[in-house]
Amino acid sequence: MAAAPDSRHGVVAAWLFVCCALIFLMVVVGGITRLTLSGLSITEWNPVIGVVPPLTSAQWAAEFSRYQQVPEYRAVHYGMGLPEFKSIYFWEYAHRLLGRVIAIAYAAPLVWFWVRGMLPRRLLQALLGILALGFCQGLLGWYMVESGLADRIEVSQYRLVAHLALALAIYSAILWVALGLIRAPAWQDSGAGWRLAADVVILFVAATIAAGGFTAGLHAGLIYNTFPLMGGRLVPSDYATLAPFWQNWFENPAAAQFDHRVLAMTTVAVVLLLWAAGTRRSLSAPARVASTALLVAALIQMALGVSTLLLVVPIPLAAAHQAGAMLLLTAAIDFRHTLRAPRVIDVRVGATI
Repeated sequence: MAAAPDSRHGVVAAWLFVCCALIFLMVVVGGITRLTLSGLSITEWNPVIGVVPPLTSAQWAAEFSRYQQVPEYRAVHYGMGLPEFKSIYFWEYAHRLLGRVIAIAYAAPLVWFWVRGMLPRRLLQALLGILALGFCQGLLGWYMVESGLADRIEVSQYRLVAHLALALAIYSAILWVALGLIRAPAWQDSGAGWRLAADVVILFVAATIAAGGFTAGLHAGLIYNTFPLMGGRLVPSDYATLAPFWQNWFENPAAAQFDHRVLAMTTVAVVLLLWAAGTRRSLSAPARVASTALLVAALIQMALGVSTLLLVVPIPLAAAHQAGAMLLLTAAIDFRHTLRAPRVIDVRVGATI
């Protein structure tokens, strides 16, 4: 008979959920940083001393002077005054500060729980792996910013999407572990087919978010602000202007927006079909609730996406769309977690989860 989760794991799960909330917030702030063209306002990477922002007029003047040497300033923000610079500096500083807070909020309790013997042994390797991914994420973030400091007026969309994808991978891994600590083992096997279907949903959600990253990186949301047609056509006339053809997917704004639209609508359709099938098949009660939550999240996200497009990407709505993507990913992972196969476990501290 399957046992319930050890109540002593509750505090560990709470810590992991807090980390998820911080990463969620960081992704949203990162989106705002991109939308406000703030990401290149800090031109140096100082992981330790960079936690202190400019405090004096001389320090602000020096920081602004460094930004004025960046191509983005000359091409986009030329003539900007110091007050405007402080505004964009705030978002990049907040984004980097959140990164430091997340590093401490994850690493310090991890060591504490490890020393106290509160971490299940089979999870320790995964938790240490997540820590290593977090370190890589910091390096990747600077690698992304560095791409816009010399020869470009903005960061590389490839590095932007890689940075976003790694953040989502870290978030997903932490969320999965946390759910395993608070949720009792499955008592009903929904079958491998359902697990595969849930994996497909996660794949579509991830692909749609990645396509959204290219859409943001190419400012593709500022064109073709109609729905469902693009320039009066189902497929925009300038979809395939680059050669080789595959470059259009990542470097052509029209193609990036079209692909994001198609993936988003396909994701909603897949989720709707999955939910409908779940109402006719024998799913566990948690899985049925999770599938309904997934459908609601998908519909809300679709509405946010269309509204953001039609209104030409207002920052508050675009930020809500970014948050909606995180909620949809969360719902997809939660649904998949309810479908894990039943198994008998020993839930003593240090045992298998």
